[in-house]
Amino acid sequence: MPIINRIADLQADIVAWRRDIHTHPELLFDVHRTAALVVEKLKSFGVDEVVAGLGRTGVVGVIRGKTNTSGKTVGLRADMDALPITEATGKPYASTNQGLMHACGHDGHTAMLLGAARYLAETRNFDGTVAVIFQPAEEGGGGGREMVEDGIMERFGISEVFGMHNMPGIPLGQFAIREGGIMAGTDEFIIDIEGHGGHAAMPHLAVDPVIVSAHIITGLQTLVSRNVNPIRQAVLSVTTVNAGTAHNVIPRTSRLTGTVRTLDEEVRTQMEKGMKRLAPQLAEAFGATASVTYRRGYPVTVNAPAQTAFAASVAGEIVGEANVNPDVDPTMGGEDFAYMLNARPGAYIFLGNGDTSDLHTDTYDFNEEAIPYGVSFWARLAERALPAQ
Repeated sequence: MPIINRIADLQADIVAWRRDIHTHPELLFDVHRTAALVVEKLKSFGVDEVVAGLGRTGVVGVIRGKTNTSGKTVGLRADMDALPITEATGKPYASTNQGLMHACGHDGHTAMLLGAARYLAETRNFDGTVAVIFQPAEEGGGGGREMVEDGIMERFGISEVFGMHNMPGIPLGQFAIREGGIMAGTDEFIIDIEGHGGHAAMPHLAVDPVIVSAHIITGLQTLVSRNVNPIRQAVLSVTTVNAGTAHNVIPRTSRLTGTVRTLDEEVRTQMEKGMKRLAPQLAEAFGATASVTYRRGYPVTVNAPAQTAFAASVAGEIVGEANVNPDVDPTMGGEDFAYMLNARPGAYIFLGNGDTSDLHTDTYDFNEEAIPYGVSFWARLAERALPAQ
């Protein structure tokens, strides 16, 4: 079944909402204008219940079907926040908030879920309840965690939850998904090294933390190449090295920072333990000391088997089975929808954005031609998950 005709009719309205949100980007939990727009639209659609202030500034709208013999509630989630990037698209609807930009398409995600809410509130051709979830602070703030901890799953009786993200490089009119880890756990580390400072011309009288840093940087890569099973994935990147203030002084201390990305919790734990073992021991070999601070960020985004297969089948109804990749390569980027998937079974799917600039760049723009595919997917997913009696 192709794009839903009624949704195609709503295209102009959805584009207008998207452009309005794009013009007024907001960061993290400070999405007050965006959340207010969402509340206003949901109420105007006749949504049965609208609750704001969840997870600080999140919004949930409740849409009840014509019947509710199933007693089931399905959650559909979109993110609302932007990024601290100065826009360079030159579009007439470009950001008017200096230094802020919707560079990841959350404006499009919010507008598409609003479009789906309008359609579902009009038709109500399902048996059960749909909860449309508008989340703040995906870009590093953990808004998904905040909404889960605020009890949205229990409060609204959500039994399954689904998310969607546009993806440049996937052709327009296509979807991609995979069972299991689809996006990585995103951890950070700090390694503080202490040696013994001295004159750069007399290194034998010092314990050089710069040399120790170099050996630790090299040694850390063996955690991936020689410790992690090669058919599983891990990325370890040292991204900053800070030491010293003068060309003729061996410093006393140095600091390394970076990130670790993994696609399952076992490898994640293995990497953390390995770093905490390897760095101090390498430092000790040189007569220095090293301490490792390991900070766990977003969990691995894990798609449940049944919900992944179901989402792929719904996408196939919209664009044809040949245009759905059911085993896309995972990405090592992170996504805090992981917290919702840890709370309830569900799946996260990629929507083709076509040949556009990459996410998180100053020239990126959400492809408005993708809107009918995304909105139709949400509408059909709700109707198929909650078939009318």
